[in-house]
Amino acid sequence: MRTDLDHLPDSKRRELERVVTILFEEFADAHGTPNGRRKMGRILKIILYGSYARGGWVDEPHTAKGYQSDFDLLIIVNQDELTDRIDYWERAEERLYRELAITKTLKTPVNFIVHTLQEVNSGLAHGRFFFMDVARDGIALYQSDDTELARARPKTPTASLNLAEEYFDDWYRDAMHAFEGAKFHIEKAHLRKAAFDLHQTTEALYHCVLLVMTFYTPHVHNLNFLRKQAERLSLNLTYAWPRETKKDRAYFEKLKDAYVKARYSKHYRVTLEQLQWLAEHIDELSQAVQDLCSARIAELKAAAAN
Repeated sequence: MRTDLDHLPDSKRRELERVVTILFEEFADAHGTPNGRRKMGRILKIILYGSYARGGWVDEPHTAKGYQSDFDLLIIVNQDELTDRIDYWERAEERLYRELAITKTLKTPVNFIVHTLQEVNSGLAHGRFFFMDVARDGIALYQSDDTELARARPKTPTASLNLAEEYFDDWYRDAMHAFEGAKFHIEKAHLRKAAFDLHQTTEALYHCVLLVMTFYTPHVHNLNFLRKQAERLSLNLTYAWPRETKKDRAYFEKLKDAYVKARYSKHYRVTLEQLQWLAEHIDELSQAVQDLCSARIAELKAAAAN
């Protein structure tokens, strides 16, 4: 696996060094001083993937669109329990955000996922595009040793087509069912229930496009996280959500919070105006997802036919 970062500006390389330091510091604090088998738990690799690994990143936070590529990182660990985001990685996530938004130590957002080596190698063995892309384009920022990832075994064109169609049929259908429920509850002014259903619609749309395009989606409900993962695939997905104004960003945060707060917090408040705005932009997102998935399935059909 590549280890060079020569294509990146000095400032970005320094930021990545800072990010790796933070990840190790927070992992060490979360891991503590365990006994027995847990004492052997460690980070095996930290891999930069996505636009900063391939080239072609966007760094325009002060433009009208305000779009900025993240550092996308895959952290590989050697034990299943170390993938638990709350127990082991929540503080790292919070600290990275704090150094970006408050102390300004970091200038680039950081987006990371955590898997065991077994999960990554299984993904490669089953021809999952996401892991194949990481193995092909990724740059190791840290490696505990020189052990290479498993050899990728791409699916046959027919198998890829069948899986993509299955993912689209299941997830897009589920998204539209949730959207129908949300629109019904908006009409009846069941505001909290409508907010939750809009969240479920958006989550299903992001899972849909990630699965169809890459055969992989992270097991999370956080819409900010899913949106960042999906928007790496196509800038067309960014256009569904205006983010120029504070109100635009606040409305999306209202949607993100609905997964838990709309069901369990008596303090969660959402207005009919906010719900209608969210529904309008979710409708745009659904069309973008449908277009992107349809184009991908058409490519796979052509490959299978040949």
